[in-house]
Amino acid sequence: MNAPAMHPHTVEGSGRSLEAGVAAFRLKLLAGMALIIVVLTLGGLYLVESSVRAETRHDLQNDFAAELTLLRTVRELRHAFLAERCRALVRKPRIHAALEDNALDLLYPSARDELGDAVPAGDVAAAMTIHPRFYRFLDSRGSVIPPLNATEVGLLTSDEAARLAFAAVPQEQQNGCLIRASGEPVELIATPIFSTETGEALAALVAGFPMATSERLPTGLRSGVWVDGKLHLPGVAEPVRAALEQVMQHRLAEEEEAISKGVLVRLDGAEQMLFAERLNDGSLFPPVYEIGLYPLARLLARQEELRWRAALAGLLLLGLGAGSSLYISARLASPVRELATVSAENRVLRERAEVALEIKRGELERSARFSADASHQLKTPVAVMRAGLDELIASRDVSPAIREELSLLVHQTFRLTSIIEDLLLLSRLDSGRLQLALETIDLRHLVETCVDDLHLLYDDSAPEVQIAMPERLEVLGDRRYAMLIVQNVVENAHKYGRPQAPMRIETSEAQGTITLLVANQGPAIPESSRESIFERFHRAAVGENIPGHGLGLNLARELARLHGGDLSLRRSDGEWTEFEICFRTAERSV
Repeated sequence: MNAPAMHPHTVEGSGRSLEAGVAAFRLKLLAGMALIIVVLTLGGLYLVESSVRAETRHDLQNDFAAELTLLRTVRELRHAFLAERCRALVRKPRIHAALEDNALDLLYPSARDELGDAVPAGDVAAAMTIHPRFYRFLDSRGSVIPPLNATEVGLLTSDEAARLAFAAVPQEQQNGCLIRASGEPVELIATPIFSTETGEALAALVAGFPMATSERLPTGLRSGVWVDGKLHLPGVAEPVRAALEQVMQHRLAEEEEAISKGVLVRLDGAEQMLFAERLNDGSLFPPVYEIGLYPLARLLARQEELRWRAALAGLLLLGLGAGSSLYISARLASPVRELATVSAENRVLRERAEVALEIKRGELERSARFSADASHQLKTPVAVMRAGLDELIASRDVSPAIREELSLLVHQTFRLTSIIEDLLLLSRLDSGRLQLALETIDLRHLVETCVDDLHLLYDDSAPEVQIAMPERLEVLGDRRYAMLIVQNVVENAHKYGRPQAPMRIETSEAQGTITLLVANQGPAIPESSRESIFERFHRAAVGENIPGHGLGLNLARELARLHGGDLSLRRSDGEWTEFEICFRTAERSV
């Protein structure tokens, strides 16, 4: 039967749908490539943004650390110098004499003379020296000794003078800071004066030096002091100062350690880096913190510039990507159009093949039904024929010669019955109606039964069979059909083996599969026939004179595969011909 031809309008419609499909493919390809490019570009921009952010943060930390290191170094050098000069001053003999002789009226005049020449002119350190704004002496109780002439020692308000006193004269040098009424911060250094005779602290000298404040550096860093809840930071507007004081009160109360390394704050709408470090740990004076404020405007402007550059580069990449997508999609659509054309042709051929296959399938089904029906219908006449022949053989009127001929006919009826049974079984296999009753089977017992049957059927010509198997070997299968598999292969080995040549049967087990090997000594199977020996009704050249109808191996293989195993030719070289039957182990399948 020929497949139906395609109508011209159908072909024309297929052509239009083909063009529409190619256009849709090109559009989808373009959209997909554009999406990939956008995602990659956005991912690149994100990475660039992260890199810029990390780079600017790193630069910020480096610049900030360098500024802080410079400030701390200058501050420590200056403080060390002033502290040492104060220690040198209190060791002056005239000051000691005035205190030890209790001649307090001579104390300040003597100190004025000593302080006047504390640093010789032309000294290398003179450039770092700052003369004190004021100085006062404390008595042994820590109270301020009033000067005779306050103008000569520096004017102080009563409140400022009271802040210089201690509960008792200090035993070690103390550091502090005083914000004067004028708003000027003054660095306080209180140095104890010890008796040359008893070594006890007789008094102390408190000197107030101008606080070192840095002017704004090129990076914009400002420094000041925080003392008594007040901030002194030159060049900062009052609203910013008030906001910064609130931030400092909160940060010092909860995050003193963190703020010493620098924290990010937002003041007056701008982000700035803030740090605070205590200058007088362990001092009897109130705590004093050095404040540093580092504006990030320059760094943020640089970051914004880099971000815009990255955005422009991203837009350029998007433009290039869009152009490339158009070009590539056009190039790729051409072979796709060719493939679509070929696909349309193949679709037509496939439809025709499906029609032919459906026709062939119907023919096969009818053939299978005919084979099954014919097998059933042949059973009865063959049985009637055998019964009639048996009656003739039993009759006394039949001569011995005719009885022998009748016996041969009876034998042929048995062969015919065997063929009918095999055809019936094959038809059930082809139609998928054969159901297995799976159970655990002892394969050795199955093999020994087949070998015993072989010796009964071929008493004189039965070969010696060498069996190498465990005493019990369990497989999963249908006992009846598993017996038929082994029986067909064993009989095939006997038929094609050399007369009186031994047969060999052995087993092996691997990965849940038991392999039964059946080997005979006989002529080699030609290479060209090894694949066709499992076909139905096939008779190889080596078996032309051997009885049989060519269904045994085909039936055995189909049944083996239905059991989840297989039957194959392993070897045939003129010395040994070996067939392998694979069964599933019972344990693996339970």
